[in-house]
Amino acid sequence: PELRVALASYAELHSRFEALGGYAHRHLMEEALAGLGLQGDVLLRPLATMSGGERMRVALARLIIRNPDLLLLDEPTNHLDLTALEWLETYLARFKGTVLTISHDRTFIDRTATAVGELAGGNICIRPGGYTRFMELSAADDLTRKREINKVTLAMQHEEAVAQTMLSHRKMSAYHAREKSAQRLSSRLNDLIGNAHKKQQRLSFRFLPGLNSGDPDRVLLDVRGLTGGYGGEPLFQQVSFTLRARGKTCLCGPNGCGKTTLLNFLRGERVAAEGQVRLADQMQIGHLGQHVVFDDESKSALEELLSHSILSEGAARDLLARYGFRDTQVFKQLSVLSGGERSRLYLACLLLEEPNILFLDEPTNHLDIYSREILEQALLAFDGAILAVSHDRMFIDHCCDRVLGFIGSAVKAYPTFSAYRRAARQAEEQASQPQPVSVQNATRIRRDGQNKANRVEERRETALRKEKLRAVESTIEAKEQAKADFEATVSSATQPDEYESYAVLLAELEQLYVEYGDLLHQLDL
Repeated sequence: PELRVALASYAELHSRFEALGGYAHRHLMEEALAGLGLQGDVLLRPLATMSGGERMRVALARLIIRNPDLLLLDEPTNHLDLTALEWLETYLARFKGTVLTISHDRTFIDRTATAVGELAGGNICIRPGGYTRFMELSAADDLTRKREINKVTLAMQHEEAVAQTMLSHRKMSAYHAREKSAQRLSSRLNDLIGNAHKKQQRLSFRFLPGLNSGDPDRVLLDVRGLTGGYGGEPLFQQVSFTLRARGKTCLCGPNGCGKTTLLNFLRGERVAAEGQVRLADQMQIGHLGQHVVFDDESKSALEELLSHSILSEGAARDLLARYGFRDTQVFKQLSVLSGGERSRLYLACLLLEEPNILFLDEPTNHLDIYSREILEQALLAFDGAILAVSHDRMFIDHCCDRVLGFIGSAVKAYPTFSAYRRAARQAEEQASQPQPVSVQNATRIRRDGQNKANRVEERRETALRKEKLRAVESTIEAKEQAKADFEATVSSATQPDEYESYAVLLAELEQLYVEYGDLLHQLDL
């Protein structure tokens, strides 16, 4: 009877384990970690030694393998490279639960969202579709609102004119009726204008010439055979390309591949092990890094801009308005500006210096969508050359006419971001394919393969034992709790069948402790 009880209990627990996806759990965990770019030695490191980005990806992977009904994600694409981004988008596309996301990654929103909500002026506006569809519907609403404002304005002016006519003819009853009608229209107009002002206005930039931009075919930067990195293995090898006077090029690749390092070599911050970097004569270079630093944080935004130009205060305020600083915002101290405001102000000051080339390192990082769009409009109006590092796909599509993409340590030019990602995926697929081997090496490879298979099997068996150990520990804890609960409530009123169940429980615990000891011995713990 005791064996039957134990087997029945085991069968029930085994069914629950399978139903909860116990056997698939490890596979899902490895898939999520690898998909988010966490592989190899990094998996063995303590969390305390990981970077902020790595810890964020571990936390995201932990959420994913729990397979919840509702996922709440706050800027999930921060710290993800392009491959991890695409994996996350694919995962969310097949995720059967509900997802609520805060994100400023417009391409991510387009690819994952079925509805978008915008917070503005204390209200939220929700529209169906992704980011692009939201903006189309928003633009249509703006146009309708403008037409309504014009219509109400004309109607109000008409009512006011008629009211004055009635007043001049001493028709006081008609005058008061028209006056009330004009007041209602005025109130309606104020509501329409107020709602329009709550929305952040689209900005327009005049053409911003680079210093001595001249011939658009003029070569400003010529790179030949550049090889470099930090320490041992080079991050990139034999990089060659030219940047012309109005060229807009983006450096793309996975995290840690050397994009920022290459940008620093091109800016002259470091000297490469091999190759040449040649700048045209009389080049004015501008640089916008990931972290904006001002010399004097006590200055206001207006004072900082004026220190970089000979503009009048009125002209400076007009320029700041183009970068989203309106009215009293121009007097905000630099120390209290948000990340997006700092980047916008720094870019405004930078472009006043009329550089020939702009070097941009992840310029949209930590910017909200409004700031990203201001940045893009300013760069589109700039006729100098741009060399940017970015993984913001919409920024790349809007502002760049060529991509220099990292595949391994090689850097090649592609006409579009999509072309680069196709090439990168093909390279990943080829790398995962088994390579042909010579007859001489076949025996050795088979032997090595068998040894590797044995090691894999040993690791698999060890992993299974550890999982079994954890399951036994959990079962022991539950049964010990049941034992303690019974012992705490036993009294003269306790029934015989309850004592029988208690005896079965004690027998099960004894068997579990024997099994637990065997597992510890097998694992040499």
